Amino acid sequence: MRVAMLTGGGDCPGLNAVMRAIVRKGQAVFHDELIGFRDGWRGAIEGHYEELSIDTFRGTLPRGGTLLGSSRTNPFKIDGGVEEVRANLDELGVDALIAIGGEDTLGVANRLHELGVRVVGVPKTIDNDLSATELTFGFDTAVSIATEAIDRLHTTAESHDRVMVVEVMGRHAGHIATWAGIAGGATMILIPEEPFDIDQVCEAIRRRHAKGRYASIVVVAEGAIPREGTMEVISNEVDQFGHVRLGGIGNTIAQEIESRTGFETRVTILGHVQRGGTPTAFDRVLATRFGIAAIDAVHDEAWGQMVALQCGRIVRVPLAEAVGQLKLVDPELYHGVAEYFFAG
Repeated sequence: MRVAMLTGGGDCPGLNAVMRAIVRKGQAVFHDELIGFRDGWRGAIEGHYEELSIDTFRGTLPRGGTLLGSSRTNPFKIDGGVEEVRANLDELGVDALIAIGGEDTLGVANRLHELGVRVVGVPKTIDNDLSATELTFGFDTAVSIATEAIDRLHTTAESHDRVMVVEVMGRHAGHIATWAGIAGGATMILIPEEPFDIDQVCEAIRRRHAKGRYASIVVVAEGAIPREGTMEVISNEVDQFGHVRLGGIGNTIAQEIESRTGFETRVTILGHVQRGGTPTAFDRVLATRFGIAAIDAVHDEAWGQMVALQCGRIVRVPLAEAVGQLKLVDPELYHGVAEYFFAG
């Protein structure tokens, strides 16, 4: 078979491990021809691709990013985009397409499947917000990086009697913030699923200071929002999938904490550090398992399916199920630990 693949959306630790596994089994076991579209769906629209082989991915298992490049291009938002994708697949003699990405990339894949394109999906997002899979590769790496940052900030906060606000990724779901906040012993965690009241945040910090604890760590997901009427936020431009370009809520919260409490407050925005660099061992293994399962799904003609992790096993689920709704933070996990944070 001639199998194409692409990586879409934000880069993520483990992407090269997925592609490496697809190529290694595809070439060595199934004797497939493999190609990769450059820069996600943009490459599929423009017909920009490269031939792939086992040699292409030698030494890439520990490498972050994606050798194929990525973009947030949406074929359904570009005039003639879908037609160009289908025409290029036909012209290149592609028998199957493996789309590696998050909600947006796999949402496009699902719509193309409905139009008859033979596609298989692999879940990718450090946010861990894709339904139908317990974990996505990249999440463990992002949490590890965020936790290490929080650990380091504890000592400097204590040395200077400061409040530290740590902004992490998480547009609609606060999985990274929740896991890293718990692991790092944060004072409180602010996530998109639970609109916050800045007055309550400041009061919790005042209570800590009253007990003689002069260092507080506030972990906030980039998509965290205040309760209506409690604090102003700035709206930004949107991308082709209609997502606001986030980043900066940490600064706003830090300013509010300092002005309302009088306590010196600093902010650290981790940003792209969370999804760059070397993937953890867990993410390398999960990504490899996903890649092997994806090429197996292609040869089983499991079109419109996504590989997923459930109860420790790799399974297949419909793409429509995977992108139907976001997986949010379990309220039991959040509220089960929140009482410890806000108790000071």
